[in-house]
Amino acid sequence: MTKLLQWLSAASIFFAIWISLVLELVPVNCAKIQEVLLPLPVYLLIVFGCYSLATIGYRVMTFNDCDEAAAELRKEIEEARADLTRKGVKLS
Repeated sequence: MTKLLQWLSAASIFFAIWISLVLELVPVNCAKIQEVLLPLPVYLLIVFGCYSLATIGYRVMTFNDCDEAAAELRKEIEEARADLTRKGVKLS
């Protein structure tokens, strides 16, 4: 099962339970729960956004530098320039 299917499954289960509670298909005797239920998807969307931003920020901070790959790329660029110069191409 892919991550997309996992997220869609979890979201559909959540919304099925949420709709059944909002439409009072499942009887709940506490009025305080009804006050929390209506804005719950908005709160969860805000929490998901904060989690996403924190995850992206953490991944950017811990991104690894590839010094060996950078040196290899510089070497290949120099070789390509030398090859083009030998073939008569003028580089600026």
